Amino acid sequence: MKNSKSELIINIAQKLFAQFGFKKTTVDEIAHSAHITKSSIYHYFSSKEDIFRTVVEEESRIWSQEIKKAINKASTSQEKLRAYIVTRTKYLNQLANFYSALKQEYLEHYSFIERIRKKDLQGEIKIVKDILEEGITKGTFQVEDSELTAFAIVTALKGLEYPWTMEVPMPDVEKRIDLLLRVLFNGLVKK
Repeated sequence: MKNSKSELIINIAQKLFAQFGFKKTTVDEIAHSAHITKSSIYHYFSSKEDIFRTVVEEESRIWSQEIKKAINKASTSQEKLRAYIVTRTKYLNQLANFYSALKQEYLEHYSFIERIRKKDLQGEIKIVKDILEEGITKGTFQVEDSELTAFAIVTALKGLEYPWTMEVPMPDVEKRIDLLLRVLFNGLVKK
């Protein structure tokens, strides 16, 4: 399906969805902005939902790819966990449609959104669990239940998504991430 016209449609739609949201963006606006006819869009996509699904899936792919790249550049388990959190936060801010699909309740009735949300959650838990288990193996981390700990970390990060991606500049977010990681790595109890 990937060709220059479908890619053009996706690129234009991505910008319009990010600017105006899913509900307010129309296929007519996408066609007008892409300088093509509405029937051309329907040659490649069955509906506005189909276009949005493709946009969100592409942003999800980019997000996962960037997280894996950042983790692979890090050498220690602590650096990998930091790279995961920083990259995750940075790209959520840049991938507005993916973030919207993860958060907007009115999108829940689209089955593809629920599949993406579930896949995203499972993928993130696996990434964190793998980092934790590597740290346990290397003697860096002491974790009783890596699955539960990974779930807790991912869930906590999801709770911080909105304030961090929408209200705080990225350099300040990185300072906050470092502070939270110190608490995570060192604990709360004075030793």
